[in-house]
This record gives sequence, structure tokens and C-alpha cells, in this order.
Amino acid sequence: MCGRYVITNAVTKTKRMVKTAIKLEDSSNYNAHPYQDLPIIKKYTNGNTLESLKWGIVPTWAKKKEFKPLINARIETINEKVSFKHLIKKNKCVVIADGFYEWKRSTNNKTPFYLYEKDKKNLFIAAIYQNDQFCMITENANENICEIHNRQPVILYEKDVNKYLKSDCDGKDILNNLKRPELQFYEVSKQVNKPANNYPTLIQSL
Repeated sequence: MCGRYVITNAVTKTKRMVKTAIKLEDSSNYNAHPYQDLPIIKKYTNGNTLESLKWGIVPTWAKKKEFKPLINARIETINEKVSFKHLIKKNKCVVIADGFYEWKRSTNNKTPFYLYEKDKKNLFIAAIYQNDQFCMITENANENICEIHNRQPVILYEKDVNKYLKSDCDGKDILNNLKRPELQFYEVSKQVNKPANNYPTLIQSL
């Protein structure tokens, strides 16, 4: 799964990819977490936009106010789940990130790691949206990072972002046929465990 990530200067990083950024300016978030408003790329008929959506989808069928928003959707079952199956066809979006955090569990401990593209390029994470909310799509982790966690976000190469966004067919089929960038990782401070902590040193290697 993915529950935290880093995004800096999203407007500048997507300048070549979007027609306009809606009510967004460059900023740095070293501990982006669920329920925050975060920059994502959406497709419109006249071009892509960068806009801010809240991380976590509350399904339309959810009646209880205390329903916990869904932050991840498994690619393996996304076509089957009532909450997601209509969104993956028509409501595709892409999350931009510098990297993301994952925690390696042991018997009595959770150790945070920072994962990033091996050439330190931007990460483009496949996602879906509903109104002003979004949810990342996840899959089984690549072999080189499964020692950290058994799941990871579905990450696209920049050249494949529009293939996903503009596809009129089933998004799952598109994603399953696209190659994934290689990731690397290193251990970081447990200061990242607290969502309120948000500063550059969170991604420093220990």
C-alpha cells in the first residue's frame, strides 16, 4: 500500500504535461498523507490540468459519517469492487510524487524507508477520482522492494501518463500492459511516523 509520500514543486514539474494548474502554486510537502488536499493530474477534453483533490474516497453508497475514506485500490480487484469499478473506466487521474514512504515490519518494530525512482525522476502514480477525492492504485511489490512491503503504488513512466489518462477502455488493462520504473530505497528517520512532521530532513538517509 502507500500511505505517505513526498511532493515538491508540482506546478513546475508538470508544466510540460498540463495546460493549466488550477489554484495551485509550487510548494513542498515532505509528508503528504491521507485526507490532505494534494496535486493530481486530470484529463479534460481541451487538455490536462493540475488540480488539488483530497486523498481518500468515500464511496457514494457509504451512509455512515464515520466511514474511513479509501486511500488505496488494488489493481487485481479494481474491476470488481463497487466503490471502484466505474471510476477506473471514466475517472482516471495521476498523482505526481518525488518518492514515497513504506514501513518494514518486524516483531516489535516498524522501520520507515523512502522509495524513489532509480534515476531520481518524478513518480507518476496511477489513481482514480470521485468528485473532489482521489485514491491510488496499488499492486504487488517488485522483487527488489518486497523485503520492505508486499505492495506498492502502480507507477508509470512519464511517457505513459497520457496513455492511461486518455484511454477510453478499461484502465486496468492499460496498466497491466505498461512497464514500471525501477525503484530504490533507503532507511529514514522515524520522525516521518508523525504526519505533522513536514521538513526536508525526513528524506535524509540514515
